[in-house]
Amino acid sequence: MKREKYNINIITLGCSKNLVDSETLMKQFDANHFNVSHNGDIDSSDTILINTCGFINDAKEESINTILDCIDAKNEGLVKSIYVFGCLSQRYRDELLKEMPEVDGFFGVDSFKEILSELSGQFKNELIGERILTTPKHFAYLKIAEGCNWGCSYCAIPLIRGKFVSVPIEELVERAKKLVQLGVKEILLIAQDLTYYGLDIYGKRELAKLLENLAQIEGLEWIKLHYAYPAHFPMDVLDVMNKYSNICKYLDIPFQHINTGVLQNMRRGITSDETIELINKIREKVPEITLRTTLLVGHPGETEEAFQELVEFVKETKFDRLGVFTYSEEEDTWGAKNFDDSITQEIKQERADLIMEIQQDISLNKNHEKIGKKFKVIIDRIEDGHFIGRTENDSPEVDNEVLIKTDSELQIGDFYTVTIADADHFDLHAVLV
Repeated sequence: MKREKYNINIITLGCSKNLVDSETLMKQFDANHFNVSHNGDIDSSDTILINTCGFINDAKEESINTILDCIDAKNEGLVKSIYVFGCLSQRYRDELLKEMPEVDGFFGVDSFKEILSELSGQFKNELIGERILTTPKHFAYLKIAEGCNWGCSYCAIPLIRGKFVSVPIEELVERAKKLVQLGVKEILLIAQDLTYYGLDIYGKRELAKLLENLAQIEGLEWIKLHYAYPAHFPMDVLDVMNKYSNICKYLDIPFQHINTGVLQNMRRGITSDETIELINKIREKVPEITLRTTLLVGHPGETEEAFQELVEFVKETKFDRLGVFTYSEEEDTWGAKNFDDSITQEIKQERADLIMEIQQDISLNKNHEKIGKKFKVIIDRIEDGHFIGRTENDSPEVDNEVLIKTDSELQIGDFYTVTIADADHFDLHAVLV
């Protein structure tokens, strides 16, 4: 019997790592016989749990606004109780307690036992690693570590999540096997830094060994790598990528900048020359690789000359996928303690817009090169009369999609071969082969 008095709605904000946390908590609630849903309507929930993000200003504002919306619903009698957990709550708990007394409880990033206890539930150790998937059943995220040891000048994650802690290989393989048993065909590996994996428990970087083990799981057709740190990049990962066809030729590697002075200010542990050398080596070893990167503009010390160097870098390197953030000063980070945030938000945004304008043209040209070529795609959903899919070069929500117009009944989660018929800046239009 479900506990009808506890209709729990978990709202997830922020990154895919937060999503995995929410899915894990949902499994615990379900095992305790609660009714639990994800990102449901606020006014149809008895109890709301908000998994917050505290990474940058925009994310913090979204978290605050979501909490305020839920407080309004509570004041109107639509919601009985509100609980807040995750990164924002971990970092600003005391301030939030003072400012939002209507919230029934604030918890940190690793407080599942406390949250369950607060709602008269019990944490079940035998379910560690198990989740209720909120993604379409054919893909899932697999978090291979918590925390970070790097201490980049702008990043508060080590302050929130602590030091880097790897999950042992055998546990990750077991979790991946369970996901495949649920119907998952594509796993996206995530961590604050994938390439640091293993140093804390094995004494050396073991991402390649982990990939070797995951690639041999029967039924796992695509494995993608997200958030690989460029400094001390383990090149053996590329050897494994070439060895196994189900490890996608795809790498999300946030370079953040190219100017050596700015990189030093960011505490990235890599220079301009080393960055370019790494990119060349990656493309040499895996010629067909898709490179996704993230850049940060407006960091203290980014002169106009340094920014122009970044502009030329983007034009010359021609990343397949690229995103841009503007610098946001975060309390107690190295950057906040050692620099003045002197670049105006207007200039930061102008720089970000220019980078994205350049990348838009690069993306269009790369997409046009695909016209007439065949690709294997996985179908994610049906929308506006089209089947929406992705190639192995694209991850959910952040990358290009393939729009397929056909009279055939395609199955969501299945693979098909298509020919690209047309392309625009960020999408491909295809016909079924």
